[in-house]
Amino acid sequence: MKVQHRNIFLVIIIALLFGEIVNAQTMKIGYVNSAKIMQEFSEAKDAQKQIDAFQMKIQDSLDMFNKEYQDKLKDYQAKESMLNETARKESQQDLIMLEQRYNEFRERKLGRDGELAIVTQRLLDPIKDKVLKAIAALAKDEKLTFVFDKNEAIQILLYGDVKYDYTNLVLDRLTRGK
Repeated sequence: MKVQHRNIFLVIIIALLFGEIVNAQTMKIGYVNSAKIMQEFSEAKDAQKQIDAFQMKIQDSLDMFNKEYQDKLKDYQAKESMLNETARKESQQDLIMLEQRYNEFRERKLGRDGELAIVTQRLLDPIKDKVLKAIAALAKDEKLTFVFDKNEAIQILLYGDVKYDYTNLVLDRLTRGK
């Protein structure tokens, strides 16, 4: 009786393995370079220009803040020896407050949840959705089972034959609006 159960179990395992082998042979895999897509897709380039311009405005403001701080620091250092204790503490307090305002401004603009991050997300998320939809449509048309990403920053695919690189086809779909 035990031998019979073992034989049935063995037949089931073999059938499952054979099914997986047949399945694996019909799988089709491709990859794209998402960095290249984002660099060459016109909507992404336009969004990046807007992000860069916004970042430059923030950087200009930070530079002005820093210049004001440096000027006040130089002025304080030049006059420090002539100031009485009260005036010295007051000037030091002003410098500390200015530095705190600078740090708060920088965090509010460039921090993890800052304005730059919000603008970047608002501009790039719809583009990323378009890219993913184009990849999904291409995958269905080409009957791809999996599509990986292979770019300079993130190596999810360590090797891929160029004949399975669908980056340019995705770019074509995005530019034609298909």
